[in-house]
Amino acid sequence: MQLVHFYLNFPGNTAEAFRFYETVFGTKILFQQTFGDTSFLPDAPESAKSKIMHIQLPITEAVHLMGSDSVEGFGPPLTTGNNFHISLVASDKAEADRVFAALGADGGKIGMPIANAPWGPYFGMVTDRFGVQWMVSLTGPA
Repeated sequence: MQLVHFYLNFPGNTAEAFRFYETVFGTKILFQQTFGDTSFLPDAPESAKSKIMHIQLPITEAVHLMGSDSVEGFGPPLTTGNNFHISLVASDKAEADRVFAALGADGGKIGMPIANAPWGPYFGMVTDRFGVQWMVSLTGPA
């Protein structure tokens, strides 16, 4: 496996979420397309035309976030749940602390403060302001 993609669906604020993730990870969106930009959906409702059909942001060379807005009639209804986390292993403590703090800012919620965990690694859990759950860690204690 060369790349790992995490695909996220949002209730209409995908562009805002991905602009936020650009600031967290210091990378730039590689691709963004709205429902109105596509030639293969000529009958997209007017209300969907400005919504994101697909967006892609690299976190690293091998890991990318991808996402879209959930639009009625184009896929199943959105159910925001707690059935996944995106797990990040940082290069060093400073990076782990920076990313953890950024994800928890502006309405994020700390599930487990970042610290040396009882089982060994430096580890924390945070849900960002968009409801996406993250685990941030190092491979060992800090």
